[in-house]
Amino acid sequence: MGDAKALLMSGVPELLILRLLAEREMYGYELARAVRAVTREAISLGEGVLYPALHSLELSGLLRARRRQVGGRTRVYYNVTAKGRRRLEYLTSHWRRIATAVEAALAGPQHA
Repeated sequence: MGDAKALLMSGVPELLILRLLAEREMYGYELARAVRAVTREAISLGEGVLYPALHSLELSGLLRARRRQVGGRTRVYYNVTAKGRRRLEYLTSHWRRIATAVEAALAGPQHA
């Protein structure tokens, strides 16, 4: 069952990160809290998933990072680039197609 969950969750962190950062820039811990909030605690991105994903998205040019001093601490804030917005549109469309297909399958053959 672990493999099925991993397959199902593949791409979800990227989609959620891009979606939330498209609204406003955030730093890592703030983003992790936002993911839990918008998914009603159904999805939690731990540090081992969140930070590697952020770094990968930044290296791919989908995110831009900037350091800011806040209360004597340096925080890295992330925001979505134009390339990241295009990727978000693609991922959103792809996810909606999959969700619609799964809903149809769950409804059973009488609804096909």
